[in-house]
Amino acid sequence: MVRSGDQNRLELVDKTRSKIEIERRLVRLANVMDTMFRIPVLGWRFGLNTIIDLIPGIGDTATSIISFYLVVSGLRYRVPKITLLRMMINTGIYYVVGLVPVAGAIFDTWWKPNKRNLELLRRHATVSASEAHELRRGDLLFVGIIFLFLSLLVAGTFVLAYIGAQFAADVVNGHATF
Repeated sequence: MVRSGDQNRLELVDKTRSKIEIERRLVRLANVMDTMFRIPVLGWRFGLNTIIDLIPGIGDTATSIISFYLVVSGLRYRVPKITLLRMMINTGIYYVVGLVPVAGAIFDTWWKPNKRNLELLRRHATVSASEAHELRRGDLLFVGIIFLFLSLLVAGTFVLAYIGAQFAADVVNGHATF
């Protein structure tokens, strides 16, 4: 609170920062990946994420890597670490649920991780696009650790899928032991 010219009146000062402009290419990336196409009668929007996710085995991984670019951009815009974590959780949820056949594809079309992460970036960026060039070492380490965790999650997913496929093949061939 700040005192105005009148000694008997106090004015509240809005301490919220103004919205920082985000680079156009990040906005374009989010739009292309999440809302590029529109179903005419229904008005539903979807992007390349939905189409790429239909490629078995690599679709979800490829689109998650693209989504991770917005998280790295969060480093340049110096968003707080908790916001970076939320952005990574958005991408992680998108990836894990997207692995479920059919239901995952429907969820992914609704979830739109790039739009969610872009909105977090807009709300929590602390520097403008022209100032967003340097990466801070601590933030880079933080994201690196989380990226390593997500990479292990991806690798674990493939290992479990392989083990499951081997077990299913053994059951079908009558070689399974319980």
